[in-house]
Amino acid sequence: MLTKFETKSNRVKGLSFHTKRPWILASLHSGVIQLWDYRMGTLIDRFDEHDGPVRGVHFHKSQPLFVSGGDDYKIKVWNYKMHRCLFTLLGHLDYIRTVQFHHEYPWIVSASDDQTIRIWNWQSRTCISVLTGHNHYVMCASFHPKEDLVVSASLDQTVRVWDIGSLKKKTVSPADDILRLSQMNTDLFGGVDAVVKYVLEGHDRGVNWASFHPNLPLIVSGADDRQVKLWRMNDTKAWEVDTLRGHMNNVSCVMFHAKQDIIISNSEDKSIRVWDVTKRTGIQTFRREHDRFWILSSHPEMNLLAAGHDSGMIVFKLERERPAFAVSGDSLFYAKDRFLKYYEFSTQRDTQVIPIRRPGSITLNQSPRTLSYCPSENAVLVCSDLDGGSYELYFIPRDSITRGDSTQDAKRGVGGSAVFVARNRFAVLEKTSNSVLVKNLKNEVVKKTPLPFAADAIFYAGTGNLLCRSDDRVFIFDLQQRTVLGELQTPLIKYVVWSNDMESIALLSKHAIIIASKRLVHQCTLHETIRVKSGGWDDKGVFIYSTLNHIKYCLPNGDSGIIRTLDVPIYITKVSGNTIFCLDRDGKNKAIVIDATEYIFKLSLLKKRYDHVMSMIRSSKLCGQAMIAYLQQKGFPEVALHFVKDERTRFNLALESGNIQIAVESATAIDEKDYWYRLGVEALRQGNAGIVEFAYQRTKNFERLSFLYLVNGNTQKLSKMLKIAEVKNDVMGQFHNALYLGNVEERIKILENVGHLPLAYITAKTHGLHDVAERLASELGDNLPTLPEGKAPPTLLTPPTPIICGSDWPLLTVMRGMFEGELDNIAGGNVVDEDDSVAGDWAETLDDVDTLQNGVVPPGLEGEEVPGEEEGEVGWELEELELPPEADTPRAFVNTHSSVFAAPTTGMPVSQIWIQRSSLAAEHAAAGHFDTAMRLLNRQLGIKNFTPLRQLFLDLHSGSHSYLRAFSSAPVISLAVERGWNESASPLVRNPPALVFNFSQLEEKLKAGYKATSAGKFTDALKFFLSILHTIPLIVVDSRREVDEVKELIVIVKEYVLGLQMELKRREIRDDPPVRQQELAAYFTHCNLQLPHSRLALQSAMTACYKAKNLATAANFARRLLETNPTVENQAKLARQVLQAAEKNMTDAFQLNYDFRNPFVTCGATYVPIYRGQKDVSCPYCSSRFVPSQEGKLCTVCDLAMVGADASGLLCSPSQIR
Repeated sequence: MLTKFETKSNRVKGLSFHTKRPWILASLHSGVIQLWDYRMGTLIDRFDEHDGPVRGVHFHKSQPLFVSGGDDYKIKVWNYKMHRCLFTLLGHLDYIRTVQFHHEYPWIVSASDDQTIRIWNWQSRTCISVLTGHNHYVMCASFHPKEDLVVSASLDQTVRVWDIGSLKKKTVSPADDILRLSQMNTDLFGGVDAVVKYVLEGHDRGVNWASFHPNLPLIVSGADDRQVKLWRMNDTKAWEVDTLRGHMNNVSCVMFHAKQDIIISNSEDKSIRVWDVTKRTGIQTFRREHDRFWILSSHPEMNLLAAGHDSGMIVFKLERERPAFAVSGDSLFYAKDRFLKYYEFSTQRDTQVIPIRRPGSITLNQSPRTLSYCPSENAVLVCSDLDGGSYELYFIPRDSITRGDSTQDAKRGVGGSAVFVARNRFAVLEKTSNSVLVKNLKNEVVKKTPLPFAADAIFYAGTGNLLCRSDDRVFIFDLQQRTVLGELQTPLIKYVVWSNDMESIALLSKHAIIIASKRLVHQCTLHETIRVKSGGWDDKGVFIYSTLNHIKYCLPNGDSGIIRTLDVPIYITKVSGNTIFCLDRDGKNKAIVIDATEYIFKLSLLKKRYDHVMSMIRSSKLCGQAMIAYLQQKGFPEVALHFVKDERTRFNLALESGNIQIAVESATAIDEKDYWYRLGVEALRQGNAGIVEFAYQRTKNFERLSFLYLVNGNTQKLSKMLKIAEVKNDVMGQFHNALYLGNVEERIKILENVGHLPLAYITAKTHGLHDVAERLASELGDNLPTLPEGKAPPTLLTPPTPIICGSDWPLLTVMRGMFEGELDNIAGGNVVDEDDSVAGDWAETLDDVDTLQNGVVPPGLEGEEVPGEEEGEVGWELEELELPPEADTPRAFVNTHSSVFAAPTTGMPVSQIWIQRSSLAAEHAAAGHFDTAMRLLNRQLGIKNFTPLRQLFLDLHSGSHSYLRAFSSAPVISLAVERGWNESASPLVRNPPALVFNFSQLEEKLKAGYKATSAGKFTDALKFFLSILHTIPLIVVDSRREVDEVKELIVIVKEYVLGLQMELKRREIRDDPPVRQQELAAYFTHCNLQLPHSRLALQSAMTACYKAKNLATAANFARRLLETNPTVENQAKLARQVLQAAEKNMTDAFQLNYDFRNPFVTCGATYVPIYRGQKDVSCPYCSSRFVPSQEGKLCTVCDLAMVGADASGLLCSPSQIR
């Protein structure tokens, strides 16, 4: 049994397959009807109007209907497209067991526990016949698939066959009057529509199910006597043929297989049994552990079965339908109907070669699984699942290709799988020992090779090589060298397809395709939601594959698409040009012609074969949203542009490809404000001032228009904008335009007109217009505002001079891409000439507006005809402009015949280049990407507190950039300063950033820290050492040796920081009890310091302990001090004196938490010893040690990292990354 789909639910009592769609209906004991897609494994819909169990359900053959019958005595007809019940048929008086649509007439047959069978007309919604005769529950009733018969089974131990021929005649309207009269008499005097033809008696208990054979005059029945009975009938009688025994409990359901001579039955003994009709013996049994079976259903057209049980249902096939085949050049060998067949692709000729299995040995799932062909010896290996896996070796006589009548005894053997690996050698997988047996053509073992990994199947992988499969990987194994040549992690692989040149391989699993090289270097993976069935490589390196319902393609980069849909699955054997050769499930060869244009076009784009792309654009009819989206995604919007007729899509593509010309055409056709605005934004990005101006005019965006004129220094048009604002009574617009023009008189006038006299007076006074100021002062009287005195003399606020006046911005000269000119030629008929699209040049569309009157707004700027002055309105008057004879008017379109293209692609900022391949935090900070620098430091060193690094980040960023000022009105230009730059360096190659911190600076700081420590300036020394610790994460060095020096420096500085912190802490608590002071002094001596500083620490601790009468501890420090051979005589003398004094009385006045005999490290936070063997946690950056309670807290030594955090380690050199 091959399970295709399984559900978990309440007990399933009824099942029905849809004839065309991959759907199945399941009616449950809970009253719910479920609609499942068994191909996708999803629940599509559920219907729950029945009250109580639903025992019968059936799809209509052609209409979007299904019928259900339940324990609520109701038959319901549903429309699954409308998701509702259309109507209910009432008439039965007890539980309804089964319902079924007639294949031709609008009838439904139903069986009920009320001992009747009813036939209903679902169009007129009436009961047209009641079949009475059973004297117990009727368990099932069904129509014959071709004849006018109904079969029913009942608990009265009989099977009845009913003739409904007269009902059919009654349905057809009678043509002549005599017939019509006889029908009237029949209706009046109770004629019989259905009569019992046969009563089949033979079961000892109640019969649960009976069904017709689809073609032969046979009936099969199953009953509570645990028997399955086979009956035959003719025109006059019916009789029992045989009884099939084997079930251990009531037989629930039984039916004939549509395509094979077998019977399938299921039972409450938790089994499904398969019986051979001809031999009348059991072939196979499938059992479930806990679930009784209740119902069976077969697909009307496909080789699918379904069974319902106590906890759900299963959809299954009895055996594989995929024919075993092997391709060799122009030949295909395949197994069908116990014969090996030969097919020639070039002539499409099919020939029977030799029989491959003895007659009578066929059983379920024992058909050939794989074939392997050896062309040099004309031999075939046939592998099957017989005996747990076996193979048969056949030799094809040279002359039998045409005859196919010779028989031969095959050489047989046991093995998981077998394939040819050389001219006269084949390999067999021996699963028990996980080894490969290499055999010769006499079936003798030549060599036995153990495999390095457990394998459950082997495939051909070139001469002398095997592709071995396990659950989660495949590997290529060289049988001669006994080495693994390549390995790849994969899901469970079912089929392997090599390309024609053996350079690429496609690995097919249930729902995925993995493309790899011949050494299993992964190239791409495709995932499918439904099952992958087969595949083949075409001559261009594209993999063509089939799923259950599609033929698809996969390009080398992983792009895929659909070539065509399929009604039934196929198994691709070869792809040649645009013909796919395949086998169907019946083992018939087919040649399917496909349209390969789409994937060849994409392949040409991928391989940059632009000449092919151009020829395909000219000749083919490529179109569709998917193709446009693909071209956009792959960065070819200019190509997509020429497939599109929809103006909105053309506009979007034109903006994406920078083609302003087509964008203007589309915007003109669409003529919506949003599109003109977006056109303006893109034109502004390209510096095409003429189109920006036109776009702003079309949207009446006067504010942006004024600012554009300000940027371009076009004061003449700014004056006109001032007049327009005046006409529109737009006070703010007037004021802004006056401000842009530097027109003080106009500003005063505007302020005066709106009643802001104090502001008008201040403006006149500050700009030296005394006459106007005096006039306004007299009007203001006592309300005269006072101005501050003693300030510098005011200057006129004038706009800065623009960098470029009146013309488009200068652009880089870039060679046109090969598509631009070619595609323009193709679409030449569609290009709108600029003279046709607008009246006059766009850059000069503002006319003299002196004649505009206040309060009148001009009409739209679209260039339409405007009313004359007598109507009180004046338009833009484009045709009346008096232009200078040689005005520098910007062009609306780029000249299509120019040799250059003016919209270059945006380059990548240097800061982006710096961080692209760098994992060094310093370089990210120098590029200004502080967030990524912080993430790197957190990941590498566990740093969480970045406050001490803030200034260092800023210094790095500003130090790696220089700044130039080109014009007074232009922004400052930032220049990247690169490390190791010289004059001979290529401008196209970017070096990493120059950094302000280096290792030599740290060495200088270290010396300063040593000096301050020696002088006893502990606070200053601590600042030096902390500065070094904070700078090291942002240091970059060149060599591995320097990396080691940096790591060594961290350890040195950490010891000093810890020691100095303890010493400063000791000085803070000088007035406290002496115990803690002595402990801190003692711990300080165990810091790894320079020798002079160690001596000073020992002397300090010795003195502290001696003064506190801890003579034994003081003697220990004196002894350690003398062991260092101090060069300062005073130190040695003092130590000897302390030692002599202590030897007289070796006691301690205070008990210290200090054992100098037991090695320890000091906790960086609590300053207590952590003796060897005690648990501790460390700082991931400075490696200071802490007691476990400090985990997750900030390190008190470096003040940067989190104690106990995970970190990958210091990264400060490119050499570490390489």
